[in-house]
Amino acid sequence: MRTFAVLSWSCLFAGALCAQAATEGRFDAERLRRVPALLQAEVDAGRHAGLSFVVLHGEREVASGAFGKADVGTGRPLRQDSIVRIYSMTKPITAIAALVLVEQGKLRLDQPIAEFLPELKAPKVFAGGTADAPELVAVTTPITVRMLLNHTAGFTYDFFRESPVHELYRKAELWAATSSEDFLRRAAALPLLAQPGTAWNYSIADDVLGVLVERVAQQALGDFVREQVTGPLGMVDTDFDVEPGKRDRLASLHKGENGRVVPMEPTFGVYAEAGRGFAAGGAGLFSTLRDYARFGRFLLGDGSLDGKRVLGRKTMELARTDTLRGNQRTSRPADGWGLFSAVCVDPGAGSDPFSPGTLHWSGAATTTFFADPKEDVVAVVFAQHLPFDEHKVLTRFRTAVYQAMR
Repeated sequence: MRTFAVLSWSCLFAGALCAQAATEGRFDAERLRRVPALLQAEVDAGRHAGLSFVVLHGEREVASGAFGKADVGTGRPLRQDSIVRIYSMTKPITAIAALVLVEQGKLRLDQPIAEFLPELKAPKVFAGGTADAPELVAVTTPITVRMLLNHTAGFTYDFFRESPVHELYRKAELWAATSSEDFLRRAAALPLLAQPGTAWNYSIADDVLGVLVERVAQQALGDFVREQVTGPLGMVDTDFDVEPGKRDRLASLHKGENGRVVPMEPTFGVYAEAGRGFAAGGAGLFSTLRDYARFGRFLLGDGSLDGKRVLGRKTMELARTDTLRGNQRTSRPADGWGLFSAVCVDPGAGSDPFSPGTLHWSGAATTTFFADPKEDVVAVVFAQHLPFDEHKVLTRFRTAVYQAMR
């Protein structure tokens, strides 16, 4: 496959200025070349249509690049400012929006969500049986705002296949919802996978949280996020829709088919056009490399970025703290969960060389970020490829970034 690459001044193939910039900081210039080389090789091998990345040390961009195609059907090149579907990397942004409401005194972390979402006043919990004849029991404790934020509310996702609950989720066709209210109605009719507060289950919790934000703020989720989070943070290309004038920068989704990478239709109800689907708080945002890198910088800071404050310092400290208790862990043994993302609590239990306290999460179309507080490093990599991380490029990307640190 013929490829296209755009490297900024900091991407280390370009010359002496690039090498000097890298060697003066956290990274070794020679070893950092392995990052773009890795991504270029993935494109050259035909495993991905395109890959792009950025690495920041503090405020300084030390490496970035874009390789391959934004759409293999048209041949459009992937660019560093290409707009992509970030899917579950939406979750931290929606969570920050909810924490804004907490600081405004309109929500409390341990407040039952049924006070605003009466549809979820008395959900049932799956206790056995089949999808056609489920055995259900009452909840023993109400779902709270904190449980939505840390994925212990008892919800799950339709793409898991462990139990009859997941079959019921698939039958509900949640992503065919035409509005947030329609989504909530469908979700409220489903049983919970576990009693609220008892287990971490990756789930639609942030999508429910998005509806909660709308009810409490009395404002559309996209408008509230834009006014309270992405706008103040200068994330100019991050939204639940893509403006017509920006769609020439929109990257297509791709999948592998018969040994080739081909374009595919959008999934999870995430459409670029306004008025299609709904603003899903767990999966619906579009963004760019540098927008999300700015967000990563914000997550490591005191609640402000470049003089614009979104949250208070102590709220940010709390939000970065592991909230899981007992034997609860995420799907990765090294990780707990704060109030917006995974947080590394036991590096020795994982395969990534994260520092303790590193914040990270990924999106379904093979995107990921991490923000390491000890190293003061933020890194973002984007593909637009399903199924998620089919070729394990994200793990190799993280390793390539860390191996270059001095």
